[in-house]
Amino acid sequence: MYYNNIYNSISHIFLMLFLYLFIESRFTKQKTAGICFLSFATLCITDCLKLNIFSGIDLCYTAVTLFQIFAVQFTGLFISRKKNSKALFAGLSASNYVIVGSVAASVFLIWTGNMPFSILGSTAVHAGVLLFLYHRTGSIWLKFQRKESSKSWWELCLIPVLFYCSFSYFAFFPNTLYDNPQNIIGVLVLIVTMLVSYSVAFQYVESESDRADSYWKNVMFESYIKGLENQYYLVEQSEKNLQILRHDMRHYSNMIDSFLEQQEYDEIKKVTAHINTVADENKMKRYCGNLIANTIIARMIEKANSLAVEVHLDAVVEKEIPVNGYEFALVLANLFENAMDCVKEFEKNKKYVDVKIRCEEEYLLIHMKNKYEKEILFDPYTGLPKSRKGGSHGWGMQSVQAFSDKIGGNLGCYCEDGMFHIMLFAKF
Repeated sequence: MYYNNIYNSISHIFLMLFLYLFIESRFTKQKTAGICFLSFATLCITDCLKLNIFSGIDLCYTAVTLFQIFAVQFTGLFISRKKNSKALFAGLSASNYVIVGSVAASVFLIWTGNMPFSILGSTAVHAGVLLFLYHRTGSIWLKFQRKESSKSWWELCLIPVLFYCSFSYFAFFPNTLYDNPQNIIGVLVLIVTMLVSYSVAFQYVESESDRADSYWKNVMFESYIKGLENQYYLVEQSEKNLQILRHDMRHYSNMIDSFLEQQEYDEIKKVTAHINTVADENKMKRYCGNLIANTIIARMIEKANSLAVEVHLDAVVEKEIPVNGYEFALVLANLFENAMDCVKEFEKNKKYVDVKIRCEEEYLLIHMKNKYEKEILFDPYTGLPKSRKGGSHGWGMQSVQAFSDKIGGNLGCYCEDGMFHIMLFAKF
């Protein structure tokens, strides 16, 4: 009885460590540790019910075990920053990894008959699995949880569920490995199969993630290149027009001299006004100090003009910024396009977008607002707007969310008085 209590308590300790290390928590480290400790205490108390007070009663054992499973998964979802299928997958996987150490305890006891050695061996296996997984896959787990994805992980959750059921049936309930030691080899093979399956699943998910990253990088560079081409065309046209203006200056000079002789001062004013107009029309527009951001903004302004959308721009972006310039430009392009798509069919007095951009050494702020008429659909997990078009649409907002997560920013939106607001803020 004491042996079962001790090795179950050790398993619960490592289970809580898995949740603490492999789930991105929305709480501070101290508060997360406190919640995990309360969950650990709950598991230990319920162990006493099924192993000590009501031992031998199958109905109690089953009911308490189901409650413990619920308590563990609830703990994982409760502490998770994003309560989604990825957090559930992490919690279910933690239960499977802990089973490896529990199986090791049974195997050591059957082979040696020494309880202290069994407990020490089980603890060593628990610690070895935890350290190996944390150093090899810890960052990958957390990266997957932070990253927005259009694909759900609910199907992947079946993998740990099925393995957990298989482990429980062959090693613990209704018969244990002590009752059927011939199952040991099968259980060990099942453990290897689980590790291989997880490896394959992670490689698949990571390859899909890399493919999506590559796609967005290509989109970003394509947008940047088109913007540069547009800038080059404008520079070329400006130089050509200014050459014509320089060529015609002597004619304008003769006209001014002639009007001076005739004292036609109003005509002189008209000539000089015309010269100033031509010069202003061919002056390169500079929206901000950063070349990449200026290129994208210029392209977006050009697109807005083609759609007859008025842009009220207030941009301050320094030449050197503390974030990746290409990623920042892509975020601006995505938010601009979303806003213009929303208002492009509106009446003239509603076809405008207010844009405020600040990117300096201390902080980054992007605030865009525009009119809306149709109800905006919000994602229940992220709180961000979802595309009505379905399919491959909505990637732009996910890209913005990924950028915000990368720089430690806060991305949020709200509707007020018929205006949709979206804000991204990060303090460096």
